[in-house]
Amino acid sequence: MIRPGRARRSDSLAHIVTALLAACALAPAAGAQNPLPNETPAKYTPATSTWDYTRRDVMIPMRDGVRLHTVILIPKGAHRAPMLLTRTPYDATATTSYAQSSHLAPELNGYDNALDVIIPGGYIRVVQDIRGKYGSEGDYVMNRPLVGPLNGTTVDESTDTYDTIDWLVKNVPESNGNVGELGISYDGFEPLMGIIHPHPALKVAVPMNPMVDGWMGDDWFHNGAFREQNMPYILEQEATRDNSAKWWTSAFDDYDVYLRAGSAGELAREHGLEQVGFWNKIIAHPSYDSWWQQQAMDKILARQPLSVPVMLVQSLWDQEDIYGAIAVYKAIKPKDTNNDKVFLTIGPWHHGQEIENGSSLGAIDFNSNTSLYFQKNILGPFLAHYLKDGAPKDDVALVNAYVTGANEWERLDRWPAGCAIGCAIHPTPFYLNSGFSASFRPPVAGTPAAPGYDEYTSDPAKPVPFRARPIQQIGYDPPLTWVQWLVDDQREASGRTDVLSYESDELTVPVKISGQPIANLFASTTGTDADWVVKVIDVYPDEVGGQPNMGGYQLPVSMDIFRGRYRQGFDNPQPITPNAPLLYKFELPTANHVFLPGHRIMVQIQSSWFPLYDRNPQTYVPNIFWAKPSDYKSALMRIFHEPGRASFVELPVVGS
Repeated sequence: MIRPGRARRSDSLAHIVTALLAACALAPAAGAQNPLPNETPAKYTPATSTWDYTRRDVMIPMRDGVRLHTVILIPKGAHRAPMLLTRTPYDATATTSYAQSSHLAPELNGYDNALDVIIPGGYIRVVQDIRGKYGSEGDYVMNRPLVGPLNGTTVDESTDTYDTIDWLVKNVPESNGNVGELGISYDGFEPLMGIIHPHPALKVAVPMNPMVDGWMGDDWFHNGAFREQNMPYILEQEATRDNSAKWWTSAFDDYDVYLRAGSAGELAREHGLEQVGFWNKIIAHPSYDSWWQQQAMDKILARQPLSVPVMLVQSLWDQEDIYGAIAVYKAIKPKDTNNDKVFLTIGPWHHGQEIENGSSLGAIDFNSNTSLYFQKNILGPFLAHYLKDGAPKDDVALVNAYVTGANEWERLDRWPAGCAIGCAIHPTPFYLNSGFSASFRPPVAGTPAAPGYDEYTSDPAKPVPFRARPIQQIGYDPPLTWVQWLVDDQREASGRTDVLSYESDELTVPVKISGQPIANLFASTTGTDADWVVKVIDVYPDEVGGQPNMGGYQLPVSMDIFRGRYRQGFDNPQPITPNAPLLYKFELPTANHVFLPGHRIMVQIQSSWFPLYDRNPQTYVPNIFWAKPSDYKSALMRIFHEPGRASFVELPVVGS
């Protein structure tokens, strides 16, 4: 018989053994993962009851089966609301998720969103990644050409726009079926493509600062000179779908980086840019051949029917795409026989500033928020008229142009017009004269002591900086000041011996110019190639009351570069005959400016603008991208100002 006490101890031990065995059975084997359940849901859905908008992320199918990522932001309670579409290579999610807010306005407080139009207008905002970028499927091609000789597929930006709009009007029940397309820069190129064979629901297009012709005067070249400092954009835009690959540098000052590399081709090689498709196209087409001409949007649109109302927006100091808007206006305005399809706004802005604060640019103060005026008094009423149910006819002029210098808006019926009533444009030569003077009077014959030319030595080893050093990389966020370079004080350049400055007497009456100045330069070089930079400058009085920082300021009004090898045609590069005085004639960017009494008009001339533009070796080589160090040679440049060889800038002077 077992004694009770003993029996109880044995019973207790049995329980302990059983518990230990159970624990061992439950314990994970050595190296096994913790069996705790995953705390992240398979799909998280935000609770949005307090939001004042609804967000939809959709993949819209194109005709070839590729799906494009599209963000649709719908104001709460929207009913029969029109849609504003932007197609972008710059990330639709980021463009519509600026602040991670429950309110629509902070979400859109970023690139390409005209808040003072979108929010009070009650628009449905639609932003789409173009094919090959960010959340969209398909392959990316820079400024994808139209289906045809340069595009053997069945799709382009025009067909993608059509298919997108077709889906939107069928799948966004809160809309009234009307769509407007707008955008800036690359996003401004997209509305131009959208009006080619447009969808019937596309009622209006607003291309702002659009990329139009990358060779003639927008992002890649200006009159044949390559915009070298845009190379980082090409790498970052094309190397990866999400722009995660970044350009790297080896010095704080871009002047040093680009000078040490030598040619643009060598700098590209150092960065592996040959892996990027668009770069290989650029170096294969250094001249304005059919490849460039066939995709120039102004030429394309000149051949297309005009059925969608268009408002083109031009910035007078657009540091990236100063050519395109005016070029398209000139191409399509002749088709607007009823004066109801083609509109133009010209503002005192940098690239894209029309949807930012437009009160000033660099040191220049406009005394009012010009961008807010544009959004509330021009863009807002214009869009509402074409997109909203029962909207009254707007009172937007065919041309709204800001006059810099006078700091006022004018309403015009055409461009250039000079003023609303009673004005005419008088192309007037503004001559370079001896003694570095300039006037509307032609030059007189020189003397042995004062020959009919001035000269300087252009040395590729010491090119003229396009702004004061150190030169920053291109960028929009402070402390970078890339957006301001076109209004930089030009005294930095005028103090150099390789820059010639010709200045008028002090003005006693205002001089207004409206349109494009045209450089007519009689010049020679001891080399066989040359670049010519011509600047029209407003020189402020030595002292300015209330604005001491503006005393003597040299404000650029219109300036550009011309590569001399293209004197006989942009598609026909030829060596320059050494020491031969030749005429170089080219258009400068659009101006709408008043030179006030007490100011002076200046013209500056130089032969490099570095590193924004690549250095001309001044020795003719077939392709400057592959110029060797031995090709870069100093040259003596002469600018002539004598009867029969009078250099001048033809100014579009406004008069009665």
